[in-house]
Parts: sequence; structure tokens; C-alpha cells
Amino acid sequence: MNPVIERVRAVRYAAARVSLTPLLVRVGIFLTTLVGLVVAYPSQVLLGRPLLALVVVALLPAFGPRRVWPTFAALVTVGGWLVATDGYGRPIALWRLLAVAAVLYLTHTLCALAAVLPYDAVVDPDVIVRWLARAGTVLLGAFVLGVLLVEVGGLGDGAGSQLATAAGLLAAVALTALLGWLLRRR
Repeated sequence: MNPVIERVRAVRYAAARVSLTPLLVRVGIFLTTLVGLVVAYPSQVLLGRPLLALVVVALLPAFGPRRVWPTFAALVTVGGWLVATDGYGRPIALWRLLAVAAVLYLTHTLCALAAVLPYDAVVDPDVIVRWLARAGTVLLGAFVLGVLLVEVGGLGDGAGSQLATAAGLLAAVALTALLGWLLRRR
């Protein structure tokens, strides 16, 4: 019985030390994951019991950002997107695609931040602002490139989609090469 009492005391002590910033980051993880799920899934699925399951899926990465839960939530979100487009015949809208991509990235980057922040960390608000500003810059660049590729894909009788695929692959290879070069430069 004594180990159980010690464990309860340790949990109470840890809960009393939780600071606001790591808690807000985890709330941000929950909210971005939930928004992604709501945008990805069709409205017919969101009514009733499935909504409770999606809320639980959104809570999992907030409680375990270092574990498999962020990947699980991303896969459930992508699965919802596929169910909505293939199963329910919802047309693919650019705004919805960009919104799902944005919240998936924000969830990913917030989970990365939460994974390195201890619960009792005292964090300067500028750190969070700079982290989110960097994420916003990445999202803006991805949106601009994505819209340009969608426009290129609409050109011609079918050659445009091949051109957009080739341009997307070239952009991915160039970004990978740039990241590899930056990593070796250190």
C-alpha cells in the first residue's frame, strides 16, 4: 500500500508544479487536432457518437506528444479526408485542403514543442511567439507553392497535372537537399 501512496503523492506534487505555458501548448495541440478532424470529416459523421470519439482522438496527442498519438491523430484526420471525398462524394475544395494541411502541420509542430517542454518549465512568451511565427512562415510558403501547383495542374488537357506532379517532386527534392545541406553545415 505504501508504494501506491507514494505514487499518489508524486502525482499531486507534479500537478501542483505545472506551469501555464506548457499547459497552453497542450491546449493548442488539442484545439488544432480537433479543428483538423472537424474540417476533414463530413458533417454527417460529426453528429452523434463519432464526435465523442474524435474528441478523444484530439486529446491523445495533447497528453502524449512524444508517443505515437500525434501520428495516430494525423492518420485519423487523413482517413476522415478520404472518407469525406471518396465515401461521401464531397468535392475537393482548395480551402479545405489547405486548412487540413495547416492544422496537421500546426499539430505536428506544437507536439514537437510540447515534447521538449517539461510540465514545470518557465518559458519566455517570445519563445512561443517565435516558434509560431516560424510555423506561420512555413505555412505561408506551403500555401503559395500549393496554390501555384494547383494552377499549373489546371493548365492544358492533362499535361498540366503531369507538370504539376513533376514540379511538386522537384520542389520536394530541392527542399530535402536544402535541409540536408543545412544539417551538414553544422
